[in-house]
Amino acid sequence: MAALTDSCYLGFDFSTQQLKVVAIDGNLQVTHQSNVQFDGNLPEFRTHGGVHIHENGVTVTSPVLMWVKALDLLLEKMKTAGFDFSRVKAISGSGQQHGSVYWKKGARKTLQCLDPGRYLHSLLQNSFAVQDSPVWMDSSTAEQCKSLECAVGGAQQLANITGSRAYERFTANQIAKIYGLQQDRYNDTERISLVSSFAASLFLGDYAPVDYSDGSGMNIMDIFTKQWSEPCLKATAPQLAEKLGDPTPPTAVLGVVSPYFVKRFGFPGDCKVVAFTGDNPGSLAGMRLQEGDIAVSLGTSDTVFLWIKEPRPMVEGHIFCNPVDFQSYMALICYKNGSLTRERIRNKCARGSWEDFSSALRSSPMGNNGNIGIYFDAVEITPPALGIHRFDQHDKEVAAFTLEVEIRALVEGQFLAKRVHAQKLGYRIIQGTRVLATGGASSNKDILQVLSDVFNAPVYTIDLANSACLGCAYRAVHGLAAEMGMSFAEAVSKAPGAQLAVKPTPGAEKVYGPLLKRYADLEEKILRNTMTS
Repeated sequence: MAALTDSCYLGFDFSTQQLKVVAIDGNLQVTHQSNVQFDGNLPEFRTHGGVHIHENGVTVTSPVLMWVKALDLLLEKMKTAGFDFSRVKAISGSGQQHGSVYWKKGARKTLQCLDPGRYLHSLLQNSFAVQDSPVWMDSSTAEQCKSLECAVGGAQQLANITGSRAYERFTANQIAKIYGLQQDRYNDTERISLVSSFAASLFLGDYAPVDYSDGSGMNIMDIFTKQWSEPCLKATAPQLAEKLGDPTPPTAVLGVVSPYFVKRFGFPGDCKVVAFTGDNPGSLAGMRLQEGDIAVSLGTSDTVFLWIKEPRPMVEGHIFCNPVDFQSYMALICYKNGSLTRERIRNKCARGSWEDFSSALRSSPMGNNGNIGIYFDAVEITPPALGIHRFDQHDKEVAAFTLEVEIRALVEGQFLAKRVHAQKLGYRIIQGTRVLATGGASSNKDILQVLSDVFNAPVYTIDLANSACLGCAYRAVHGLAAEMGMSFAEAVSKAPGAQLAVKPTPGAEKVYGPLLKRYADLEEKILRNTMTS
């Protein structure tokens, strides 16, 4: 019997700005990491931040062939580095949520007969009915959202079925838009994938099903029956169920890796492909989130999510199926204005230096002397508002802050928003609550200190910032273990635990308690003004 260290599991993440991979051994220790940056490594696609923002400012897409070519580059990079693919027992992965891929009629046959002597992007260049995939940053489907909500009986009723009210980035509304404006392309589509199931399809050499967890971010799947909702299908586009295929449990083993990867890279013929999921569910797995914890992901988009047993869908936030236990659920709130906004303020107020940014946080007081900032560089998701709003201690809107006040106002404002909206979903910070932080900004201890103070709870981090990658490597392990009835917690019990990063500053709750109410009131005021303007 081979030693545990002889076996290997891969987790991939097709995120907004890059493709990443993490390898772990049988003892769940990370043995390899690599990535391909879309802007830097694939300049021919001319993306900025991994996307194309169209002239109207609301349509945002990514070239689907860029993702395929990124996989070519990543695997070649691993091969050059001497990575031994023959040790890989199973793979899984994640993709940026809500993005959609439209396979052209005949693409399945192409996938099943890939020539290992050629690059994937060359083989698949004619396999997509839509060349530019709508992604989560797109906000061009307001008309389709209204139509979907109306068809099923309103926003709350849609949330009761699918876990979310209609959102412009959600896949059902993107599909409806393509059907309405590009009907010939829709009719030429053989299969519609999410980014996650598209990526799984590449490895499988066949169409991979959408998993329950990522599928519940589409406005089209009934999160309780785990099947496509007939009213939602009917309201979106014709023959849609056939184009989507049947959803699958997130722990499902879909089959073995395509012969293409066996012959080209030396994967073993019995290497299993475990269902791919969304990047946020992947992060939940990576942090091994437990009931009662709150996770905060600080990336291109910021997210707050947690494990729940009894979902109560609302028109604010989202309920997804749990990616490691399909009888449970996860709640999630997503914010568009994450790291890109932090980077803009860093460049403006801290000379582009994170060290100066952190110094400003350390030298300014908790609560920022009552100054509050709300920064929506792009149209926000929750609430749906746009613009920069600065308020002094008397709630009077002001034109500018000093540099230090601006930096703290941004960070405090982002975390006040996260706690306010988590509490609207019915969650309370109680004794023993942990905040688990991940994403790029989780490496900045001064930002984490503000997070800890605002939530009045200790903040833990994992050693690896790429939690979605790691989570999917864990899910690859669990996919094999689940076939023997093992739970996720049992399958990954040997994995390194989260590390305590910071504790709340004494007196933090007295400072931020009143600010939470003020922030909520000011945000409501901005939203009212947005709707009446």
